[in-house]
Amino acid sequence: MARASFRATVVALLAIFLASTYGPDVFRAFKTLGIRRQIENTVVSSAVDFVSIKDTAQCEDVHVHAPSGLLFAACEDTVVPRSKWFPPLANFVDPSVIGNAQGSIHIIDPKTLQSKRLKIKGYDDPFVTHGFDIVADPKQPQDAVYIFAVNHVPNPEYVAAKAGKGSRDPESIPDKSQSRIEVFHHVLGESAVRHIRTVSHPLVQTPNDVYALAPDSIYVTNDHFYREGHLRGVEDVLFRAKWSTTIHLHITDLAAKDPFAGVTGRVAVENLHNNNGLGHGRVADEILIASCVSGTMHVGKIPADPATANITIVEDVLVDTIVDNPSYFADPYATADDDRSGYLLPGLSNAINIGHNIFEADAMDGVMVYFVRKDPATGAWNERLIFADDGTRIRSVSASVLVAIDPSENGGKRQGWLFVTGFVSSNMIAVKVDL
Repeated sequence: MARASFRATVVALLAIFLASTYGPDVFRAFKTLGIRRQIENTVVSSAVDFVSIKDTAQCEDVHVHAPSGLLFAACEDTVVPRSKWFPPLANFVDPSVIGNAQGSIHIIDPKTLQSKRLKIKGYDDPFVTHGFDIVADPKQPQDAVYIFAVNHVPNPEYVAAKAGKGSRDPESIPDKSQSRIEVFHHVLGESAVRHIRTVSHPLVQTPNDVYALAPDSIYVTNDHFYREGHLRGVEDVLFRAKWSTTIHLHITDLAAKDPFAGVTGRVAVENLHNNNGLGHGRVADEILIASCVSGTMHVGKIPADPATANITIVEDVLVDTIVDNPSYFADPYATADDDRSGYLLPGLSNAINIGHNIFEADAMDGVMVYFVRKDPATGAWNERLIFADDGTRIRSVSASVLVAIDPSENGGKRQGWLFVTGFVSSNMIAVKVDL
């Protein structure tokens, strides 16, 4: 009897320990993953206030080029392959669908709401797009940019094994993808980007996004430690599993043919859960790092010398969805009394479903985009759901940016065009919103 009582006490104490230790994580994960969340749809009052932009399939990331006002996006050329091959969601089903398929870099004009696909010169291999960034060419700061784009190419050994060539079981190959960074150069007004080189480094294992400081200095997030399997799932939902990293790469040779040549790297951020999208902040040394499933945007400070010092996390901003690629909107029409600047935090409304839906080309994934601003009086963060959709108008969201509309041309109204795009969306959308 005493033994049974002791066993019951141990079980009860263990249950209390697990509930108190992991309970908050589980409750938070229920929220961010959208379990039992009721889907919302933002009402757009006029048809002219909503545009589906043609030829913008699966643009996972988008950035505003401040000097020109143009938007750059990294897109796919068709929506089919991602349901068969997309390493960021542990989808390694059929690497043969990639073949020589190429994603592409697009420029979107926020005034005409039209997309222009840029040709790729000097590169004919597969280009499976994900996160990317642009940075000014120091020699032509207003007129040219370097583009750093994640590329999830399959491991040739895995491709061969899946095709029945060789003796290895394809599932025994741990590195099914050989993800890397492609570097391009683009002169505004031209119709193409020129491939400069490929960048690889042993510390970059599961790249998600890029933050470019200069043509020779970038940050790259590894969104997971585990590429696939049950532990990858644990890594997602257990917020204490802070195993992913943000890496700083210093590139000393932009002309190197060997992807590993002229590249040094170091871990710049540790002990964050689920490092994911990166964004530029209010000032040059502010970096935004998303802990995706945690629903957290970390505001960080970049050190004077990224090659020797780490990013310092200054503040955290939490919302009730996962957070992918955060961005900062600087209000160009701000006054001392009226500044509408803030951060955009996009996420899936029911992220719990994406592990299944990624394999379905016709599935629907709802979206939510939060606009958060700090109250200058109290220092508190105020969040507003600026756009939501059940997946009918756009499937998935991974990035969003705001472009302000001149009040003098808009009847004095403070509004902007919100551009929303997703990693499995058929098209980027633009919707007019109040600021």
